Amino acid sequence: MGMYSPLLPSPGTSNLMPRLVMKFGGTSVADLDRIRNVARHVKREVDAGYDVAVVVSAMSGVTNQLVAWCKDASAMHDAREYDAVVATGEQVTSGLLAIVLQGMGVNARSWQGWQLPILTDGAHASARIQDVNGAELIKRFDELKQVAVIAGFQGKHEATGRITTLGRGGSDTSAVAMAAAIGAERCDIYTDVDGVYTTDPRVVPNARRLNKIAYEEMLELASLGAKVMQVRSVELGMLRNVRIFVRSSFVKPEDIDPKANFIGTLICDESEIMEQQTVTGIAFSKDEAQISIRRVQDKPGVAAAIFGPLADASINVDMIVQNVTADGATTDLTFTVPSADYERARVVIEKAKSTIGYERLDGATDVAKVSVIGIGMRSHAGVAAEAFKALAEQKINILAITTSEIKFSVLINGSQTDQAVRTLHALYGLDKG
Repeated sequence: MGMYSPLLPSPGTSNLMPRLVMKFGGTSVADLDRIRNVARHVKREVDAGYDVAVVVSAMSGVTNQLVAWCKDASAMHDAREYDAVVATGEQVTSGLLAIVLQGMGVNARSWQGWQLPILTDGAHASARIQDVNGAELIKRFDELKQVAVIAGFQGKHEATGRITTLGRGGSDTSAVAMAAAIGAERCDIYTDVDGVYTTDPRVVPNARRLNKIAYEEMLELASLGAKVMQVRSVELGMLRNVRIFVRSSFVKPEDIDPKANFIGTLICDESEIMEQQTVTGIAFSKDEAQISIRRVQDKPGVAAAIFGPLADASINVDMIVQNVTADGATTDLTFTVPSADYERARVVIEKAKSTIGYERLDGATDVAKVSVIGIGMRSHAGVAAEAFKALAEQKINILAITTSEIKFSVLINGSQTDQAVRTLHALYGLDKG
């Protein structure tokens, strides 16, 4: 990548046209009118001189219907056949968009994941991309100026030849992988919001759209509750240094000048961000549950006896707090799990009671995790201490704390989530820019 303005097209080279990947989610392709709108976005970039690969999701609601049919057909359905069914949503969208583009005079063709191919492992319904072949697309760019319209969310397991799907949000990952494979200068993710915000604007109306955010920060936001980007796609972008631009598909295509700065958020390497704020954003998740194991014997092997069975049950444990009781012989151990796994986690712990040796098991589902994220924290001390003081002044009790190099999270009563987010957003001046 050359040193050019991150919001402007690359100058490219004298012989090659710059390449661009454009990804459109389900709401952006919800019906034929919106697919026509997407086609105008694509044509604008083609007319501006880009070689374009478009990655599309299924039309809004279609995947849910396909999943429901699979479940209705059989509660214990074959995951391979599930993938064969749910992958059809993207196949429909890619074909329709190619038809509309052809009607506008744009040379375009649709591609399914297996045709390129996009190769994945064999974990049906949540496969991981292992390799993407962009050679045929590049050849067609150079020889035919042909736009590739690619079905996202899907690939092929090479050993079996079966269609695989990448899990919810997998079209983002398809797009980033495609951008890496063809050497695109940028991967534009078109969605129903115009970028990444300092926090959820529905909670803090004066939340501000970020012009740029580092991969590491976006990874934390995505994993801690922000729904703008799928975690795997950001991981892949960071690994392959694919610059990702989050922008709105609902801005009129003709109102965007591809040669000028445009509205959205660039996810990039931190070296591209000249002015780094200490705190970049506040994320929160209300899908948390707390489990407390009281008066556990304080001896080696107890943690393994608790967390081993949870790991075997594929239950993700997040925050862990341990307190030694007054007698010094026992300990109280508190941890969080996703609220969807709460009942299952309790059953797992109760089954292992004889091995663990505890007196009582308590739990709560009315808790929330609020996280403060920023690469600037690496070089600023006292960021978390300021937050603890501000929350205390608001009478917000902290139940647990976890920290890492660029973030810290607090567990609080769920009813105080919005108040905590607003307090921290104001504390760090995130509305000021």
